[in-house]
Amino acid sequence: MRGTPRLVIAVLAVLAAAGTATPAAEAAARVRQMVVFRDGPALTKRVSTAATSVRVGGGRCAVGDGTPLAALARSKPGDLRLRDFGACSSRPRDAAGLLVTGIGGDRNRGQRGWVYKVGHRAATAGADDIGGPFKHGRLRAGQRVTWFYCVRATDCQRTLALRVEPTTGGIVATVRGYDDAGDGVPVEGARVSAAGVTGLTAADGRVQIALPSGVHGVTARKEGLVRSFKERVEVP
Repeated sequence: MRGTPRLVIAVLAVLAAAGTATPAAEAAARVRQMVVFRDGPALTKRVSTAATSVRVGGGRCAVGDGTPLAALARSKPGDLRLRDFGACSSRPRDAAGLLVTGIGGDRNRGQRGWVYKVGHRAATAGADDIGGPFKHGRLRAGQRVTWFYCVRATDCQRTLALRVEPTTGGIVATVRGYDDAGDGVPVEGARVSAAGVTGLTAADGRVQIALPSGVHGVTARKEGLVRSFKERVEVP
């Protein structure tokens, strides 16, 4: 590159660095996350788990790639409050002691506060532990992460999961509620809603709802339990 102006060389170096950073960001796992607030509203989105940083006290701490806290911070669900029970720093491996103490207007109070599940199970590690939610590896693409405000610290309310099957003229939905250990039971009296139509589940957790042909979003809710993710189904 004899005779190339120094400014051009500098620009090329910046572009090269940007070019190498982009694939790494794109390679980070993307998960489906739902944040359910204390009064019931929920924010659901597909979000990247790429490494980032969060404000803790008067400084900032690194958040590791592939962690639930990275996804939560990147989704921007509202004012995020954290407490450090370790010694977080610019190194992600130092952040295992970070605890989420508030999201939006909902703050931890006594034995009540924010917890998260991966799939149907409550995590056994901190949200920024680079060993993973269960110490078996970081989040994988497509996994579901649910953040919710637990009202009983030693026995959180069950989270609802919805299975939907299309049938002629509608759907058949099955609702189960999962405890912290991931054990599920049929949920009676859950409200399953789609396209402005609502049905209540029977003792076996099932309900059949008449719906027009097309693609519909279906959700399940019950007072005192954590609502389900929205499931999409196509009615023939």
